[in-house]
Amino acid sequence: MTPLTILHLAANRWWTGSADPIIRLAKGLEERGHRVLLGVTPGDRFEAKALEAGIRLVPGLSLSVRLAPVALLRDVVRLRRLVRDQRPDLIHAHHSHDHWLAMAARGSATVIRTFHTARAVRRRWPAPFLYRRTDGAIAVSCQIRERCREAGIPAERLWTIGGVVDPRRFTPDADGLAVRREFGLGPGPVVGSVARLAPNRGHELLIRGFARFLEQIPEARLLLVGKGEMLPKLQALVSGLGLSGQIIFTGYRDHDLPQVLAAMDCFALMGAGSDESCRAALEAMAAGKPVVARRVGALPETVVDGETGLLLAEDHSEAVARALFEILGDQARARRMGKEGRRRAEVEFNPERHVQQVEQIYQTILRARASPAQPWGEASEGGR
Repeated sequence: MTPLTILHLAANRWWTGSADPIIRLAKGLEERGHRVLLGVTPGDRFEAKALEAGIRLVPGLSLSVRLAPVALLRDVVRLRRLVRDQRPDLIHAHHSHDHWLAMAARGSATVIRTFHTARAVRRRWPAPFLYRRTDGAIAVSCQIRERCREAGIPAERLWTIGGVVDPRRFTPDADGLAVRREFGLGPGPVVGSVARLAPNRGHELLIRGFARFLEQIPEARLLLVGKGEMLPKLQALVSGLGLSGQIIFTGYRDHDLPQVLAAMDCFALMGAGSDESCRAALEAMAAGKPVVARRVGALPETVVDGETGLLLAEDHSEAVARALFEILGDQARARRMGKEGRRRAEVEFNPERHVQQVEQIYQTILRARASPAQPWGEASEGGR
């Protein structure tokens, strides 16, 4: 398609949630010949990672979600000047704060929004007012899509696109021996989970389920990868169960995450967090690991039950233990699931396909704006 100028806005400073998918999308669009600008909240790892990736950042933006009228006004003025000078074809917003800013500064530009979590979709005024004036929206899961429909976003302006993973970074060939030695994991099977240690991420469920699983395979170990405010509470739970030797908190891992995943025999994810495309599960699949997951976020669309892992039918510890044993009690089946998960990650969730899907949505929206009298068609079919 004709090269576009695209302005992405993300009122986020943390290297979590939407950050990695946004950078991958921006880089992919650049590689396909588009001119991409990115505005992020400055001063933390998101900004640093974007600079490291070579993405052009918009200077002078605050994008602070705090109620700071002066900073908000400055951002509106700055963005209006940017739109006037750079003339972007599209403004792609990723959070509610930058969505409102995009609408205030849009000029003649097309505005599109990606909803990365269901809770970001507001159904009360004034959100419906904003959504009606937005040219298109992308949901990262079917659950989010349904919430968008309930909020009044018409089907012809709504697409569903899942997550994205780099199969070149996360591969079944990574060596996890150093990580196994670091934590003294021994020869038994290793279950792992990568998720922020925050409320509602399901760590308690996983810990109690793993405790029951140990009754069947006592030499097993559980790696909990991540950091967060729930660490003391979770450590106390593990200590109270007498499992401090079997359940290990690794802390935050980034640069050696492929090796950490390689040290696992099975991956478990009990909560969706701030990115409901559930990128952690995709990374585990790309690493060739079978996945045990709850039916939250995009996990029902990511994990093929019985083929790339198991989806829990019930949210209780016995179901977790049963699923872990069903996979790890049959090594041949676990390997088949891991291999199929890798294939699915390569085919369905690779960066090139993701960028092409978004690019097609851009093209459809721009064509619709150019010919408003023509029907858009059933956009959900083209965006799935």
